Amino acid sequence: MSNLFSSGIIGIGSYVPERVLTNHDLEKLVDTSDEWITTRTGIKERHIAADTEAASDLASLAARRALEDASMDPKDIELIIVATNSPDYMNFPATACVVQDNLGAVNAAAFDLEAGCSGFIYALTVADQFIKTGMYKNILVVASEIMSKITNWDDRETCVLFGDGAGAVVLGRVEEGLGIISSFLGSDGSGGKYLLLPAGGSRKPATIDTVKNKLHTIHMDGKEVFKFAVKVMGEASLKALDIAGLTPEDVDIFIPHQANIRIIDAAMRRLNLSREKVYVNIDRFGNTSSATIPIALDELYHNSSLKKGDCVLLTAFGTGLTYASMTLRWSK
Repeated sequence: MSNLFSSGIIGIGSYVPERVLTNHDLEKLVDTSDEWITTRTGIKERHIAADTEAASDLASLAARRALEDASMDPKDIELIIVATNSPDYMNFPATACVVQDNLGAVNAAAFDLEAGCSGFIYALTVADQFIKTGMYKNILVVASEIMSKITNWDDRETCVLFGDGAGAVVLGRVEEGLGIISSFLGSDGSGGKYLLLPAGGSRKPATIDTVKNKLHTIHMDGKEVFKFAVKVMGEASLKALDIAGLTPEDVDIFIPHQANIRIIDAAMRRLNLSREKVYVNIDRFGNTSSATIPIALDELYHNSSLKKGDCVLLTAFGTGLTYASMTLRWSK
């Protein structure tokens, strides 16, 4: 281990679209109410992308802010990883390649990573290996989602949940003892049927019928996903802490995936953490899928709520089904 470099966040940024869709706005679209949505999810409003915006547009804006925060030129980036479940193009080219061109990061390799809402932690874990082994020095990791364009706005069970946004970090070498300490990744493919976008791939190519039956939008068994999330959020967090030689008492800030306030509360109880140590912004952004954690992390940083050396715990779950957790010592 002594021959490996320490890898940590040296720049961070985020972006959310200007348009805000409130629960009261949704009352006009489907049979729902502000009270129903708030009680069951904790969401009050969410940001919705413009018709002309794609995932790469949000990603590029967040990435530019992260590069500026790192005082870094795009040409210094050697690899770009974009975690997304709502790419510009369903198959190719990769959204990361579009972002590379937008930024002028001409020296960077680029690829997408799809791991559901766990995608940001998955991507950070992959990038961490490249930095630690010395293959790359500077990597841009972006999570960008436009969930509104794959949402069935007639389905009141799912349309109230999701929002759009992007978060980005520059990962680089940091002093020993700081940065990423541990990560734990997991999956349960047998649950893939509980949260999926049925059509558009090789299993069910696009046809008139798939479009008519709205099979190109999110389909979710909410009860099954909820049960899975409540179970794995606590388990994954404890596993990542154990790998790092830490306990929940060592955690200064816990940033869970912002999917549902009841899931967050369950994880908080499992870890025996006080509310003051758990960051929640689901009320203002909804579930932005893989982008929830980096958006929250960026908010915390720019609110001066993170101090160098703070122990930060990140945990998520998502379609796949996947789950992931990471511990880090804040390095900025």
